[in-house]
Amino acid sequence: MIHNFDDMLQRSIDISHERSALPRIAVAAGDDLAALSALVEAKKLGLAEGLLIGNKERITRTISENGFEEANDFEIIDTADEKSICERTIEAIHFKEAEIILKGKVKSASLLRAAFDSQKGLRTGRIISDTFIFEYPDVNQKKRLLMITDGGFNPAPDLHQKIQILENSVEVAHALGNELPKVAVLSAAETVNPGLQSTVDAAIIAKMNDRGQIRNCIVDGPLAMDNAISEEAARVKGIKSPVAGKADILLCPTIEAANMTAKAIAYFAHVKLAHATIGAKAPILIPSRNDTSESKLLTIALNIVILNNRGDL
Repeated sequence: MIHNFDDMLQRSIDISHERSALPRIAVAAGDDLAALSALVEAKKLGLAEGLLIGNKERITRTISENGFEEANDFEIIDTADEKSICERTIEAIHFKEAEIILKGKVKSASLLRAAFDSQKGLRTGRIISDTFIFEYPDVNQKKRLLMITDGGFNPAPDLHQKIQILENSVEVAHALGNELPKVAVLSAAETVNPGLQSTVDAAIIAKMNDRGQIRNCIVDGPLAMDNAISEEAARVKGIKSPVAGKADILLCPTIEAANMTAKAIAYFAHVKLAHATIGAKAPILIPSRNDTSESKLLTIALNIVILNNRGDL
């Protein structure tokens, strides 16, 4: 089982070394400094190759000005405007020129518009969701990986969508070797209140798991954030649960809750982080413009592990 980011990075390198060719990352607008930095480090580690799509002059200038010698080996596809860059990046997956997409200097909305196009996009029929992953110390102060979802795609998921988002994150946990992840379905309270829909949804999802309708994980809810991650908080409130204080996945009720929680953790705790996008034909990595090159490298590594587990590498 992969317990922390060091384990995950090493596993992704091992996967890449086992292949006849390194996985290829297609960058939409490849003159993005953080994306290039991550790709250069990935190249040095023997983790991945780059395919840079965008204005060739700007890309080559960025490579030269920052001394990215390894990036001189990356193929560049000269493309002019943002719409064309995004469409060509999606085509790179269809043409099997790359396995993973990484957003560079384009708007997230533009890239997603191309990715979700009904004719030429990457939809599979599954819901697409984001899982935010960071290292969190357990009661023995050993690092473990904790996930938050969905802070990127689905604004106000209904019960059916929440179940699919949960299943997407369980896929990520399984790829990391956690065969039975513990899922906390979050709300503002840990008791069912018919006036607070998120508590009702949480109780239904937990009961569906009890009856085997949701498999390969352990689910409980509703749980508030404190008793989902703190055994002491759960004890004080008298909560007896196999998930309380031990959650591996935090399923949030809305995009705002997940996004704000994830960003608060990133900025207040200054933790390492990575993202996984599940549900499309290929990973579509849309890190925040403020994410570091290290976070983008870890995101690449995470998605290589997921693709390998899925049998797509």
